[in-house]
Amino acid sequence: MLAIITGVAGYTATRSDATNGFLTAIESLSLTTPVEVFLTLTALSFLPILLISLTTFTRNIIVLSFLRQSLGLQQSPPNIVLISLAVFITFFTMSPVFEKSYINGVEPYINKEISIDTALDRSWVPFRDFMLRQTREADLALVHELAKEPIPERAEDVNPTYLVPSFLLSELKTAFQIGFVIFLPFLLIDIVIASILMSLGMIMVPPVTIALPIKIMLFVVVDGWSLITKALIISVGT
Repeated sequence: MLAIITGVAGYTATRSDATNGFLTAIESLSLTTPVEVFLTLTALSFLPILLISLTTFTRNIIVLSFLRQSLGLQQSPPNIVLISLAVFITFFTMSPVFEKSYINGVEPYINKEISIDTALDRSWVPFRDFMLRQTREADLALVHELAKEPIPERAEDVNPTYLVPSFLLSELKTAFQIGFVIFLPFLLIDIVIASILMSLGMIMVPPVTIALPIKIMLFVVVDGWSLITKALIISVGT
């Protein structure tokens, strides 16, 4: 995990200019009227929904939840720890998309070079391209079929109303595929322990009592958290 954190620090340092520009943009916004304050707070309330529907957060948190269940742990690590790690991985993988969206749309709008409509369109393009790369054609076709709409031939014509649910379906499938692979070795350990206890006649001993420490030890020995984090980052392919 230390290696991952060190890598993220170096990766983030290369984007210091974009981060500084983003902070400068926030400082330059002057909310002088109650309407502007209301609209800003309303927009901020949608951030959790946007994080779930437009990024890889869904994939990350589901895989981490699968990992906890496969280890046989109910409350450890706590939900807040898994959510924090999922957010951390999400921002790491989505940094290029955030940067492009800011440079293409937000920054010109802050400098009063383009209108709000143009800024929204330009900011959406990097997210659209990313989501299309992660979305399976079958899921996109399913959503359009349910909506009784033809599939657009160009990426520019894809409606966000259809792209977002298609993207979420693909993220769920990817997360379950990764979770299935994670489950297999731990399931094998459970089966082996149960067979050994059965052969020894220790049918009254719950297999989880013996299997749990073995699974935890194995996970620590192979540096499981780093492997899972690396797998989630590589699976995005950005």
